Amino acid sequence: MASGMFIQVIRSGGLAHLSYIIGHGGKAAVIDPRRDCRIYVDEAITRGARIDCIFETHRNEDYVAGSIELAELTGAQIYHGRQLDFRYGNPAVEGSCFELGDLTLKVIETPGHTFESLSIVIIDRSTGDGPVGVFTGDALFVGDVGRTDFFSGREKETAGLLYDSIFKKILPLGDHVILFPAHGAGSVCGEGMAEREFSTLGYERLCNPALRLNDRNAFIAHKAAEHHYQPPYFKRMEKLNLEGAGPVKDLRPPQPIGVDDFHEKVKQGALILDARSPEAIGGALIPGSLGIPLEMIPGYAGWFLPYDRDIVMVLDDSTVGEKAFRYLLRLGYDRFAGFLEEGLHAWETSGRRYQTIPPVHAEDLVKRIEAKEDFTLLDVRKESEVKLGRLPGSVHMYLGEIPDRIDQISKDRPVVTFCGSGMRAVIAATILKKNGFEKVENALGSMAACSAVGCPIVEE
Repeated sequence: MASGMFIQVIRSGGLAHLSYIIGHGGKAAVIDPRRDCRIYVDEAITRGARIDCIFETHRNEDYVAGSIELAELTGAQIYHGRQLDFRYGNPAVEGSCFELGDLTLKVIETPGHTFESLSIVIIDRSTGDGPVGVFTGDALFVGDVGRTDFFSGREKETAGLLYDSIFKKILPLGDHVILFPAHGAGSVCGEGMAEREFSTLGYERLCNPALRLNDRNAFIAHKAAEHHYQPPYFKRMEKLNLEGAGPVKDLRPPQPIGVDDFHEKVKQGALILDARSPEAIGGALIPGSLGIPLEMIPGYAGWFLPYDRDIVMVLDDSTVGEKAFRYLLRLGYDRFAGFLEEGLHAWETSGRRYQTIPPVHAEDLVKRIEAKEDFTLLDVRKESEVKLGRLPGSVHMYLGEIPDRIDQISKDRPVVTFCGSGMRAVIAATILKKNGFEKVENALGSMAACSAVGCPIVEE
């Protein structure tokens, strides 16, 4: 039975990645599929549709695209921008049209975030010839616009291209047109995105701070002055998404392994990823572990986890193993060697050594500051957060930069790690412990707790 007209957003938690499946008349298209792509096939089957085409709005930097495997599952053709020499798929050019029943998907080239960026305009021919929606990729978000800092030395050029794409191609589609971006709030592809996922071009024209800069030179100056971080894994994502990532359908989520086998894998070179809560990580930690709380994996695993080592995990409970697996899979990690059966309890009862990372309450932290105690208060938040306020005497070092700057932190003084809530701070604390720092504490609650109890705040 032929499907009715539909559009479904597929959300990928942690990455704040938004992909879509749209269709009518038994045909469907997928925009920016993620690596674990079976969900699109299942959605199409539910809708009584066949996936005919797959669009990549640009070569993504923050996750592995699932286009090749989805094409193998469905027989669909892959399309992406012509300004980049992809090793797979087909180039789509300005004005290319694809029909799905009464729907037409029309390609417009919208460079700026990347040179090959595309947007896909939705036209419903059953009601008219004008656009009703547009998939903008990373060109235009709800509340923000895309980054333009990926091409060193060409930041002003790419910012100008993005201005032209937005103001000369996307916004002229009409104020009524519904916006479908590739990311939502929390993505590393922008900092000012709104929490909601729905908007129109007209609303963004009025309320999006970046679009209020409707003077081209002012827009370029604003974008050139932005500060973004580029995790090292971005380069691997770019390579995989240019050449095409291998299939993942034969991979299984990590399986439970006993404490002896777990220890043996570690001795053979496996890296321990502890994905428990900050409180649990601080309470008992296997020496050498990298602690990244589960929901922080999408944003920070790519900064610290190598791709050439097996990964063994410590979890709060076995039910979250599948979630951790998918988070890592989307970042291109394939070497899963299992998770510790019965968790830290098994390690403790085996008599093996463990470490602790003591917590520091916000009020006690203030007392230490006021007493001028000799310690390092390491603030690992983003530069944009620190500019809004920091604690007196704190040392700022962004979390992702700690491995490269760790020699700048004294091992002779106690270190208290600090962030927005204690989640990133515990990651920093485990990095320090891995590198031989003995006196390390975590300010649980961090800036959120300070706001609650009234810590002294210094503004930049």
